[in-house]
Amino acid sequence: MTLENVTPMTPENANVSQKVIIEMKNLTKVFSTQNIETHALRGVNLAIYNQDYISISGPSGCGKSTLLSLLGLLDSPTSGQYFIDGQDVSNLTVNHRAEIRNQHIGFVFQAFNLIDELSVFDNVALPLRYSEPVMSDADIKKEVLSSLEKVAMSHRCDHKPNQLSGGQQQRIAIARALVGNPTILLVDEPTGNLDSKNGDAVMAMLAKLNAEGMTICMVTHDPRYADMAKRKLHLLDGIIVDEFVVEESK
Repeated sequence: MTLENVTPMTPENANVSQKVIIEMKNLTKVFSTQNIETHALRGVNLAIYNQDYISISGPSGCGKSTLLSLLGLLDSPTSGQYFIDGQDVSNLTVNHRAEIRNQHIGFVFQAFNLIDELSVFDNVALPLRYSEPVMSDADIKKEVLSSLEKVAMSHRCDHKPNQLSGGQQQRIAIARALVGNPTILLVDEPTGNLDSKNGDAVMAMLAKLNAEGMTICMVTHDPRYADMAKRKLHLLDGIIVDEFVVEESK
């Protein structure tokens, strides 16, 4: 992909034939203290299509983390509507948000968030042990091994996270995010704790997963990695100020 192949996002070049799996309508988020109100998001409108690969970039404090938090149902908007697979999830209870999140959202964090006391297998299995309906041990093993195979880490199944390199730990974190077959993968600065070689390897893996059908929305401060997405969003002062479609080089 090259910058010459970047074109503004318009209704004409949007992939409207694909299913809209996530939609935000005029979404706002205001954080209030006793003396001040901070408008983190100011009327965000966003549609994410099945098999999209979106990058969100912008300066520090522009609302990237808040937007990702709302997308992942870690918080609720102050106003506006948020739909996942057509279901309005704007104002759910904490427990209901957790239930929907477990069904639809896979998370990949900058800090990996693995549990050092657990094996690689048990780290990846963790989301399945809290899923409804309850899964059998045999089904959990099947899904975990399948996820580890996708990230080429099956051979590290019995290791502990602190026995692995940073790049390997991020692969395990991706496997954990994939294990529940989520609707969308939310990725927060996936290369922030990695050197350039491991960062490039993780980004190549995300591109491969997207090519295989996984929908991905990623926050990144690195313009090189933002350019690897199919759609680029630029956030400024809580508003999406630019959106581009990145087309493959011919």
